[in-house]
Amino acid sequence: MIRENMISIVQKIAHQALVTFRSASHVGETSKAFLDNQSKLKTMVTEVRAADLKLTPRKVDSPAAAPHPYHGAPPVTYMQICETDEFSMGVFLLKTGASIPLHDHPDMHGVLKVMYGKVRITCFDRLDRSHPGDPQSQPPFQKGALSRAALRSIGEYTEESGPCILSPNRDNLHQIDAVDGPAAFLDILAPPYDPDDGRDCHYYNALPTELMETEEGVIQEAQEQPKEVWLMEISQPAEFWCGGEPYPGPEVSL
Repeated sequence: MIRENMISIVQKIAHQALVTFRSASHVGETSKAFLDNQSKLKTMVTEVRAADLKLTPRKVDSPAAAPHPYHGAPPVTYMQICETDEFSMGVFLLKTGASIPLHDHPDMHGVLKVMYGKVRITCFDRLDRSHPGDPQSQPPFQKGALSRAALRSIGEYTEESGPCILSPNRDNLHQIDAVDGPAAFLDILAPPYDPDDGRDCHYYNALPTELMETEEGVIQEAQEQPKEVWLMEISQPAEFWCGGEPYPGPEVSL
């Protein structure tokens, strides 16, 4: 038997994630059992550091790369640690100035913990009171794939910060920007993305709900950015793509 002190923290996190999100399908996401397990998972994730995953912080990218920062290399890469039917766990690495555009996590929970660097996370909630098919709920300048959302928070996170938590109904849409250099974060999603099961990743532009039209007919933002926005679904932005690289840390077995 493997002694408790020989088990890596990433193995413990993976096991707790499995327990947490497997229980959600049986006892419900508002039950005390699920919330207790989620709290244990959050505590474990709070303690993990880059060294536990054998991650070495990347150096700031060379200023000489500014005209074309990535020279064909992806601005974001992903290290997969493990994936089950219940959850996926891995590490996203962002180059200097990189951004993961505003996107959603359909019917998914998430836990995000910075390993090094600093990221700015902008979170939105969908608002259910609008109905896309109702002409009265649509702004006059754009009909189509639009829905209302509320800006929930904008926060900066470092390795000393606690994890950022998302649920199917709260903070489910977010944008992640690297701040002042490269950054990396541990990412747990439950269940994993699966287009065949209705969990595809969608990208959005956030448009202010209060707009004015100039004499030239050009739509402009009102002076103050409102907390409510329109979400317009878009294709994956051309400047964003994600590559893969090997995970160097302790093996996880489930």
